[in-house]
Amino acid sequence: MNPIFKNILAVIVGLFVGSVVNMAIILISSTVIPPPDGADVTTMEGLKASMHLFETKHFIFPFLAHALGTFTGAQATALIAANHKTKLALVIGAFFLLGGIVNVFTLPSHIWYNVTDLVFAYLPMAYLGGKLIKKKKS
Repeated sequence: MNPIFKNILAVIVGLFVGSVVNMAIILISSTVIPPPDGADVTTMEGLKASMHLFETKHFIFPFLAHALGTFTGAQATALIAANHKTKLALVIGAFFLLGGIVNVFTLPSHIWYNVTDLVFAYLPMAYLGGKLIKKKKS
C-alpha cells in the first residue's frame, strides 16, 4: 500500500478510535459519578447553566475521556502508519487539543480544569501513545 495513503488512513482511523473511546467514557461517567442534583447534562445549554454546581470529582471522567481518547487514537494511528509514527500520533493529539480548546471557549469551567486538561490530556498522551507503539514495534 502507498505509504502516504496508509498514513492518511492511519490518522482517520486514529481520530475515529479516539472519538469512540472519548464518547464511551463520557457516556459511562454519569453512572459512576452522578451529576450534581439539579444539573441538566442532557443538553449543552443545561450543562452550561449548571457548571457552577460541579465539584472536582465531576471533572475526573471528562479528563480521563480526553486523555484516554487521545492516547488510544494515537496508538491506533501509530500501529497503522507506514512511517513517522510519533509525528502522526502527535497529529492526533493536535486534533484533539483543538477540540479541547473549542470546548474551553464553549463550556465555562474552572480554570484549574481547563489548564490541566489542555496541558496534560492531549499532546503528552499522544506522544506517549505513539512512543509506546514505536518501541513495541522496534
